[in-house]
Amino acid sequence: MVLVAADVIGAPCWLSLVARDREAAERFYGAVLGWTFRQGGMFGRAFSLAEDEGVPVAGIGAVAGEFAVPVVWTPYFAVDEADAAVARVRERGGTVGVGPVTYPAGGRAALVTDREGAVFGIWDGDVLSEWTIGAERSPAWIELHARNAFDSAIFYGEVLGWGEGDGDSSCATSYEEDQVVLRRQGRPVARMNSGPVEQAAPKPQLRPRWLVHFRVEDLDEAVSRALEHGGSTLPDADWVDGPTRQVTVRDPDGALFTLDQATDAD
Repeated sequence: MVLVAADVIGAPCWLSLVARDREAAERFYGAVLGWTFRQGGMFGRAFSLAEDEGVPVAGIGAVAGEFAVPVVWTPYFAVDEADAAVARVRERGGTVGVGPVTYPAGGRAALVTDREGAVFGIWDGDVLSEWTIGAERSPAWIELHARNAFDSAIFYGEVLGWGEGDGDSSCATSYEEDQVVLRRQGRPVARMNSGPVEQAAPKPQLRPRWLVHFRVEDLDEAVSRALEHGGSTLPDADWVDGPTRQVTVRDPDGALFTLDQATDAD
Protein backbone atom coordinates (compact mmCIF):
# COMPACT_ATOMS: atom_id res chain seq x y z
CA MET A 1 0.00 0.00 0.00
CA VAL A 2 1.21 3.49 -0.88
CA LEU A 3 0.26 6.64 1.01
CA VAL A 4 0.90 10.27 0.10
CA ALA A 5 3.08 12.54 2.20
CA ALA A 6 0.04 14.51 3.37
CA ASP A 7 -1.16 11.37 5.18
CA VAL A 8 1.91 11.42 7.45
CA ILE A 9 2.69 15.14 7.44
CA GLY A 10 5.75 16.06 9.51
CA ALA A 11 6.69 12.45 10.32
CA PRO A 12 9.86 10.60 9.33
CA CYS A 13 8.92 8.76 6.13
CA TRP A 14 12.22 7.30 4.90
CA LEU A 15 15.93 6.82 5.54
CA SER A 16 18.50 7.20 2.79
CA LEU A 17 22.25 6.81 2.61
CA VAL A 18 23.96 9.36 0.39
CA ALA A 19 26.93 7.30 -0.84
CA ARG A 20 29.68 7.44 -3.44
CA ASP A 21 29.71 3.76 -4.42
CA ARG A 22 26.33 2.07 -4.21
CA GLU A 23 27.59 -1.47 -4.78
CA ALA A 24 30.28 -1.11 -2.10
CA ALA A 25 27.67 0.23 0.32
CA GLU A 26 25.38 -2.70 -0.44
CA ARG A 27 28.17 -5.17 0.28
CA PHE A 28 28.97 -3.50 3.62
CA TYR A 29 25.42 -3.13 4.92
CA GLY A 30 24.43 -6.52 3.59
CA ALA A 31 27.26 -8.08 5.60
CA VAL A 32 26.68 -6.04 8.76
CA LEU A 33 22.88 -5.93 8.88
CA GLY A 34 21.86 -8.85 6.71
CA TRP A 35 19.94 -6.64 4.30
CA THR A 36 19.06 -7.60 0.74
CA PHE A 37 18.74 -5.06 -2.04
CA ARG A 38 16.72 -4.38 -5.14
CA GLN A 39 16.94 -1.46 -7.51
CA GLY A 40 14.27 1.19 -7.27
CA GLY A 41 12.20 2.65 -4.48
CA MET A 42 10.50 5.96 -3.88
CA PHE A 43 13.41 7.91 -5.38
CA GLY A 44 13.46 5.98 -8.65
CA ARG A 45 15.78 3.58 -10.43
CA ALA A 46 18.95 5.43 -9.48
CA PHE A 47 18.64 4.10 -5.92
CA SER A 48 18.69 0.73 -4.21
CA LEU A 49 15.97 -0.34 -1.80
CA ALA A 50 17.29 -2.15 1.27
CA GLU A 51 15.03 -4.77 2.83
CA ASP A 52 15.16 -6.66 6.12
CA GLU A 53 13.36 -10.00 5.70
CA GLY A 54 11.35 -8.49 2.85
CA VAL A 55 10.38 -5.31 4.72
CA PRO A 56 11.67 -1.97 3.31
CA VAL A 57 14.23 -0.37 5.64
CA ALA A 58 16.19 2.30 3.76
CA GLY A 59 17.52 3.51 0.44
CA ILE A 60 21.04 3.85 -0.89
CA GLY A 61 21.96 6.24 -3.68
CA ALA A 62 25.41 6.99 -5.08
CA VAL A 63 24.75 10.71 -5.49
CA ALA A 64 27.32 12.27 -3.14
CA GLY A 65 29.62 13.14 -6.03
CA GLU A 66 26.83 14.31 -8.35
CA PHE A 67 25.32 16.65 -5.76
CA ALA A 68 28.63 17.55 -4.03
CA VAL A 69 27.22 16.64 -0.61
CA PRO A 70 28.72 14.64 2.29
CA VAL A 71 28.33 10.90 2.65
CA VAL A 72 25.68 10.68 5.35
CA TRP A 73 22.67 8.76 6.60
CA THR A 74 19.68 11.07 6.20
CA PRO A 75 16.15 10.90 7.62
CA TYR A 76 13.43 12.25 5.33
CA PHE A 77 10.30 13.93 6.66
CA ALA A 78 6.98 14.07 4.82
CA VAL A 79 5.70 17.48 3.74
CA ASP A 80 2.65 18.48 1.73
CA GLU A 81 4.54 20.86 -0.57
CA ALA A 82 8.31 20.70 -1.06
CA ASP A 83 8.85 24.26 -2.31
CA ALA A 84 6.95 25.75 0.62
CA ALA A 85 8.91 23.61 3.09
CA VAL A 86 12.22 24.69 1.53
CA ALA A 87 11.14 28.31 1.83
CA ARG A 88 10.35 27.78 5.52
CA VAL A 89 13.82 26.28 6.05
CA ARG A 90 15.45 29.40 4.58
CA GLU A 91 13.15 31.78 6.45
CA ARG A 92 14.10 30.19 9.77
CA GLY A 93 17.87 30.21 9.27
CA GLY A 94 18.47 26.78 7.77
CA THR A 95 20.23 26.13 4.47
CA VAL A 96 19.28 24.23 1.33
CA GLY A 97 21.91 21.95 -0.18
CA VAL A 98 19.98 20.23 -2.96
CA GLY A 99 16.55 20.66 -4.47
CA PRO A 100 13.73 20.37 -4.52
CA VAL A 101 14.49 17.73 -7.15
CA THR A 102 11.78 15.81 -9.02
CA TYR A 103 12.37 12.04 -9.09
CA PRO A 104 11.12 9.52 -11.65
CA ALA A 105 8.81 7.98 -9.05
CA GLY A 106 6.86 11.24 -9.10
CA GLY A 107 7.88 12.78 -5.78
CA ARG A 108 10.01 15.80 -4.98
CA ALA A 109 12.83 15.88 -2.44
CA ALA A 110 15.37 18.28 -0.99
CA LEU A 111 18.42 17.95 1.23
CA VAL A 112 18.60 20.74 3.81
CA THR A 113 20.24 21.58 7.13
CA ASP A 114 18.77 23.05 10.27
CA ARG A 115 20.14 26.18 11.98
CA GLU A 116 22.83 24.15 13.76
CA GLY A 117 23.97 22.26 10.66
CA ALA A 118 22.21 18.88 11.03
CA VAL A 119 21.32 17.40 7.63
CA PHE A 120 17.81 16.13 6.92
CA GLY A 121 15.59 15.60 3.91
CA ILE A 122 12.08 16.60 2.95
CA TRP A 123 9.83 14.47 0.74
CA ASP A 124 6.66 15.40 -1.10
CA GLY A 125 5.18 12.34 -2.79
CA ASP A 126 4.14 8.74 -2.22
CA VAL A 127 5.40 6.97 0.91
CA LEU A 128 5.55 3.26 1.73
CA SER A 129 2.88 2.32 4.24
CA GLU A 130 4.82 -0.77 5.36
CA TRP A 131 7.85 1.32 6.34
CA THR A 132 7.96 2.08 10.06
CA ILE A 133 10.38 3.70 12.48
CA GLY A 134 10.71 4.02 16.22
CA ALA A 135 8.69 1.65 18.36
CA GLU A 136 7.47 -1.91 18.12
CA ARG A 137 9.85 -4.12 16.11
CA SER A 138 11.01 -1.46 13.70
CA PRO A 139 14.68 -2.07 12.83
CA ALA A 140 15.48 1.65 12.92
CA TRP A 141 14.94 4.84 14.86
CA ILE A 142 16.41 8.35 14.78
CA GLU A 143 17.55 10.99 17.23
CA LEU A 144 18.81 14.53 16.84
CA HIS A 145 21.95 15.63 18.65
CA ALA A 146 21.69 19.41 19.03
CA ARG A 147 23.00 22.17 21.24
CA ASN A 148 19.46 22.95 22.34
CA ALA A 149 16.78 20.35 21.63
CA PHE A 150 13.96 22.70 22.60
CA ASP A 151 15.04 25.41 20.14
CA SER A 152 15.48 22.72 17.49
CA ALA A 153 11.98 21.42 18.13
CA ILE A 154 10.59 24.89 17.40
CA PHE A 155 12.53 25.04 14.11
CA TYR A 156 11.41 21.59 12.95
CA GLY A 157 7.87 22.14 14.14
CA GLU A 158 7.53 25.30 12.07
CA VAL A 159 9.23 23.80 9.00
CA LEU A 160 7.44 20.43 9.06
CA GLY A 161 4.08 21.39 10.49
CA TRP A 162 4.22 19.48 13.76
CA GLY A 163 0.99 19.92 15.67
CA GLU A 164 -0.98 20.76 12.53
CA GLY A 165 -3.71 18.59 11.06
CA ASP A 166 -5.76 16.14 13.04
CA GLY A 167 -6.17 12.43 13.74
CA ASP A 168 -3.71 9.99 12.19
CA SER A 169 -1.99 12.63 10.03
CA SER A 170 -0.82 14.78 12.95
CA CYS A 171 2.55 14.72 14.73
CA ALA A 172 2.97 16.12 18.23
CA THR A 173 5.91 16.76 20.53
CA SER A 174 6.26 16.14 24.24
CA TYR A 175 9.03 16.87 26.74
CA GLU A 176 10.21 13.73 28.50
CA GLU A 177 13.29 13.47 30.76
CA ASP A 178 15.16 16.37 29.11
CA GLN A 179 14.32 15.06 25.62
CA VAL A 180 11.89 16.28 23.02
CA VAL A 181 9.95 13.28 21.71
CA LEU A 182 8.07 13.38 18.42
CA ARG A 183 5.03 11.12 18.34
CA ARG A 184 2.61 10.03 15.65
CA GLN A 185 -0.52 8.15 16.65
CA GLY A 186 0.93 8.19 20.17
CA ARG A 187 4.03 6.26 19.07
CA PRO A 188 7.54 7.78 19.35
CA VAL A 189 9.09 8.26 15.91
CA ALA A 190 12.02 10.58 16.73
CA ARG A 191 13.85 12.04 19.71
CA MET A 192 15.87 15.22 20.21
CA ASN A 193 18.68 15.60 22.74
CA SER A 194 20.69 18.61 23.95
CA GLY A 195 24.42 18.21 24.37
CA PRO A 196 27.95 19.55 23.80
CA VAL A 197 28.11 19.73 20.01
CA GLU A 198 29.71 22.31 17.75
CA GLN A 199 29.05 22.86 14.06
CA ALA A 200 32.78 23.24 13.33
CA ALA A 201 33.94 20.34 15.52
CA PRO A 202 36.80 18.42 13.85
CA LYS A 203 35.10 15.08 14.54
CA PRO A 204 31.76 14.57 12.75
CA GLN A 205 30.33 12.67 15.73
CA LEU A 206 30.65 15.85 17.80
CA ARG A 207 28.67 18.01 15.36
CA PRO A 208 24.91 18.58 15.42
CA ARG A 209 23.35 15.75 13.40
CA TRP A 210 20.55 13.29 12.97
CA LEU A 211 21.85 9.95 14.18
CA VAL A 212 20.30 6.86 12.61
CA HIS A 213 20.09 3.74 14.80
CA PHE A 214 19.67 0.16 13.56
CA ARG A 215 18.64 -2.59 15.96
CA VAL A 216 20.50 -5.90 15.72
CA GLU A 217 19.96 -9.21 17.49
CA ASP A 218 23.65 -9.62 18.36
CA LEU A 219 25.51 -6.33 18.80
CA ASP A 220 28.96 -7.86 19.23
CA GLU A 221 28.61 -9.93 16.07
CA ALA A 222 27.35 -6.95 14.05
CA VAL A 223 30.25 -4.77 15.23
CA SER A 224 32.70 -7.54 14.38
CA ARG A 225 31.29 -7.79 10.84
CA ALA A 226 31.51 -4.00 10.46
CA LEU A 227 35.18 -4.05 11.39
CA GLU A 228 35.87 -7.01 9.11
CA HIS A 229 34.34 -5.15 6.16
CA GLY A 230 36.24 -1.89 6.56
CA GLY A 231 34.20 0.00 9.14
CA SER A 232 35.45 1.52 12.39
CA THR A 233 33.91 2.31 15.77
CA LEU A 234 33.60 5.71 17.44
CA PRO A 235 33.66 5.31 21.22
CA ASP A 236 33.07 9.02 21.93
CA ALA A 237 29.94 9.37 19.79
CA ASP A 238 27.26 8.70 22.41
CA TRP A 239 26.22 11.28 24.99
CA VAL A 240 24.16 9.45 27.55
CA ASP A 241 24.50 5.97 29.00
CA GLY A 242 21.19 4.13 28.79
CA PRO A 243 19.73 0.67 29.26
CA THR A 244 20.39 -0.30 25.64
CA ARG A 245 23.89 -1.23 24.53
CA GLN A 246 24.93 0.66 21.41
CA VAL A 247 28.01 1.29 19.30
CA THR A 248 28.43 4.06 16.74
CA VAL A 249 30.13 2.97 13.52
CA ARG A 250 31.70 4.73 10.56
CA ASP A 251 31.23 2.83 7.32
CA PRO A 252 34.12 2.59 4.80
CA ASP A 253 32.79 5.64 2.94
CA GLY A 254 32.58 7.78 6.10
CA ALA A 255 28.85 7.67 6.95
CA LEU A 256 28.02 7.37 10.66
CA PHE A 257 25.29 5.18 12.13
CA THR A 258 24.64 3.43 15.42
CA LEU A 259 24.02 -0.25 16.13
CA ASP A 260 21.69 -0.98 19.05
CA GLN A 261 21.31 -4.28 20.85
CA ALA A 262 17.70 -5.37 20.34
CA THR A 263 15.84 -6.10 23.57
CA ASP A 264 12.97 -8.42 24.37
CA ALA A 265 10.69 -5.38 24.38
CA ASP A 266 11.55 -4.45 20.77
